[in-house]
Amino acid sequence: MRSTQWLLSLLLVLSLGACSTIEGWFEVDDDDPTAPVDLVDIEETVKIKKLWSTGVGDGQGKGLYKLQPVMVGNTIYAAGADGEIKAVDRERGKTLWDTELDTGLSGGVGLYEDSLFLGSSDGSVLKVSAVNGELQWSTRLQGEVLAPPQSNGEVVVAQTYDGKLQGLDFATGEKLWTYDSDVPVLTIRGTSTPIINGDTVYAGFASGRVIAFDARNGGVKWEVRVAISQGRSEIERIVDVDGAMALIGNELYAASYQGRVVAIDVAAGRKTWQKDVSSFSGVSQGFGNVYVTDDNGTVSAYLRNGQGLRWQQDALGYRELSRPTPVSSYLAVVDYAGYLHLMSQVDGKFVGRVRPGGGGARANMLADGNVLYVFTNDGKLIAYEITAIN
Repeated sequence: MRSTQWLLSLLLVLSLGACSTIEGWFEVDDDDPTAPVDLVDIEETVKIKKLWSTGVGDGQGKGLYKLQPVMVGNTIYAAGADGEIKAVDRERGKTLWDTELDTGLSGGVGLYEDSLFLGSSDGSVLKVSAVNGELQWSTRLQGEVLAPPQSNGEVVVAQTYDGKLQGLDFATGEKLWTYDSDVPVLTIRGTSTPIINGDTVYAGFASGRVIAFDARNGGVKWEVRVAISQGRSEIERIVDVDGAMALIGNELYAASYQGRVVAIDVAAGRKTWQKDVSSFSGVSQGFGNVYVTDDNGTVSAYLRNGQGLRWQQDALGYRELSRPTPVSSYLAVVDYAGYLHLMSQVDGKFVGRVRPGGGGARANMLADGNVLYVFTNDGKLIAYEITAIN
């Protein structure tokens, strides 16, 4: 099956001791039922206008990274795998400052007030000034950092590819605590981005679990199993929680590969509802829905209250879709060929399409009002304004 081939060629790694990535593309059989479906014409009911575009280093580079920009106020911070970091005015696309670190980057960008946090390809966590890009400290960890480190102003939390979650002192970078999880023989290349809310950290692991920690000392508050490993082969038993999670009030939403999308009551540490799904891109929410893209290319909108499925869009089969991103009253996904698809949050109907290119966009998109920001794999940060056609 092509979906399995794609995972093997791009994402699967052996995690016994040192990690190694299986790279290269397998040939795709034209008769393969899991080959990407062809796009069909749609009736466009929105206008997608490019406002600006700027380059940020070499984007995701060649390491299959997922460096994602972060936005606060009027500024977007983005980083490339080659070490370039750029602060961009989100309205005009003007560069506010630009710096190049003397190291390759693999995870980021995390933000707390006037500090940025990144992970390097040599396994370090970096704290950088959001004011001018100056490096403030660097702490070497054992494993590769593939997701944006997060902070609450006291602790910086970073998840490494060897299954560890580590807490560092915000001011100095000193290691404070480490949680070491069991890593399966095969995992998807990536880690989830921890969420910090007050003194609690929520993190997903390759074991198919979401765990809540005390940010101060790394103590486990609770853990919830999102998926259970099943099947005879190691590939069939992959249940990574790698995609973005969403915290809304007391509800945490998460999805796993070959598992489920779940809603977790964070106060009680228990699931309130779950639906079978297989996703490695994560979840988002809007219009009372929880959105998730399945590895078979289906986009689903589940009611946040657990009452079931609101709609599904299956016309993008096996096109390796990104995490769905709400923007205004629409939902955006990018496919492997670099096409940006917009659909209605109400019923999933297609409303527009444009091609930013850039070999796709693994990084999660950003949105503010009716403006969508896309960071392509080759390093183009693009702003699109989306308006309804009267």
